[in-house]
Amino acid sequence: MKTIKTIAALALLGLAIPASPALADGPIPEVGEAEEQAKFEADRAIILAMAGDYNVRFDMQESTPWREGYEPLDRKISGGYESVRVIEDTGTRIVLQHLLVVGPEDAPMVIKHWRQDWEYEPARILAYAGPNRWEWEDVPERMRNGRWAQTVWQVDDSPRYAGWGEWTETNGVSRWRSNWTQRPLARRDAVRHPVYDLYTAINRHQLTPDGWIHWQDNTKMDLATGEAEPVVQEYVLNTYTHFDDYDVSAADTYWAATEDYWAAVRAQWDAVANSNGGIAIEEEAETGTVISGELLEMGNQILSGELAEAEAISRAVALIEANTASL
Repeated sequence: MKTIKTIAALALLGLAIPASPALADGPIPEVGEAEEQAKFEADRAIILAMAGDYNVRFDMQESTPWREGYEPLDRKISGGYESVRVIEDTGTRIVLQHLLVVGPEDAPMVIKHWRQDWEYEPARILAYAGPNRWEWEDVPERMRNGRWAQTVWQVDDSPRYAGWGEWTETNGVSRWRSNWTQRPLARRDAVRHPVYDLYTAINRHQLTPDGWIHWQDNTKMDLATGEAEPVVQEYVLNTYTHFDDYDVSAADTYWAATEDYWAAVRAQWDAVANSNGGIAIEEEAETGTVISGELLEMGNQILSGELAEAEAISRAVALIEANTASL
């Protein structure tokens, strides 16, 4: 739940945030231990199946304007090659790291992309609470049973958004659907300095015969008037199709060289979130957090041999400490 401090801070800025996200559904009925275990293992298998090598298509479409006179943007389609790797699996926690592979075949370049953490029956999530702020939000105890939280992290392992929901099967198709979540603007929107400030969204993840899809139902919200007002609806469909006819080894080489560095970065973000009651850090339209570019560049320098891992970790820890604040 949003804390009094967050609400007060936004009020001082003349901003209002939407009400706390609604619950996705009612509590899941209790079942026998064997049935619950079978469902848990089936859920895990679906999440783990999202790892692999893919040709990805990103399809973004603003559709219904909720504000009179607003003209929806033209549809935007892009894509690329993406390798998704399981970097942690404790049973009730699965972490998937996405790695983009770009550039010509004879000189591929790897861009560390987003990360998704899945946690079974979580007590809390690190949720977006408004501009430059993420706060711990309790998951109601009666809603935890049988559900998974998904937390999405940005390219520098700073938080982006989190939600929770149940894996269900309907008409032969398995899907996970989140509760209503809030998230900061994607860079594709932020660089345009638009009239909206954040998204409220429902996310769906579904396996397909040749991969999986991530479907976002986004309402773009304006906070500038003092009350949260919807501006336009956006539908985003990200399609991951199994494909390995690109230099997959480039992704694995990058990760082998930098995984310990990024583990230290993740640990520092976690430490800040736990000690500060969440994360407060300035974001800018072009890069996400103000330290994103520097953290990513140090990963590249480790890969090239220009920077020692220990030195990079020391600098990264100092950067995160210097640019975050208590909530």
